[in-house]
Formats: sequence, C-alpha cells, structure tokens
Amino acid sequence: MKNAMILHKANEFVKKGNYESFLAYCTQDTKWVFVGERILEGRDKVREYMKEFYLEPPVFTVEKTIEDGSYVTVTGEITLKAANGTYNHYDYCDVWRFENGKIAELKAFVIEKKS
Repeated sequence: MKNAMILHKANEFVKKGNYESFLAYCTQDTKWVFVGERILEGRDKVREYMKEFYLEPPVFTVEKTIEDGSYVTVTGEITLKAANGTYNHYDYCDVWRFENGKIAELKAFVIEKKS
C-alpha cells in the first residue's frame, strides 16, 4: 500500500489547509479530471482550483482505499464550503495514478448529496 500511504499523507495537508505542501506530492504536469465537470492540467491549474473551491479546508472521510499497482481508488464523503457560506456535501470515488511516488493523475466522480 505504498502509493495509498503517500496519498493519505498528502491529504493530511489538505485537511489542514496547507495546499502547497499537498501540491509538492503532485507531478508538475498532473492531470485532474472531474467527470462531467472540468479537466485541470498542471499543478498551477490544481492550485487555482483549490483557491477557488477550498474556501475552508474540505472535511472528508475515507470509506475504502484500494491499491493496485500505480493506481489507488478511494471512496468517501466530502464537505465543501460554498462562496455563499453554505456547506455542500458530496459522495466521491477518486481514482489516482502515481508516477515515481507522485500524483500524476486523478479521475474523480463526485455526486452532490441532496437533502
């Protein structure tokens, strides 16, 4: 579970709002695909995304982590604060790909929970 441990260690920085330390775990040309929403190419685009959407550090729980070679799949729940001050809750399934111990790619399936 080497890559899974790296991912969970990196995500501890996200939980604390230390996004630059998290980004150090990503390749320069990391690619993040939010299925049906947007594609981010490169560490700078991920940084911009975090500044826009992580107004406060996200609160997330991990339900399952599955590692297979250079891939780590994680399922769980995440809560994000919106610009209007409300909190939105989501279920997610993230598929991460690693290269040489760094996050090279993310394919995220994120579904908003309706109250």
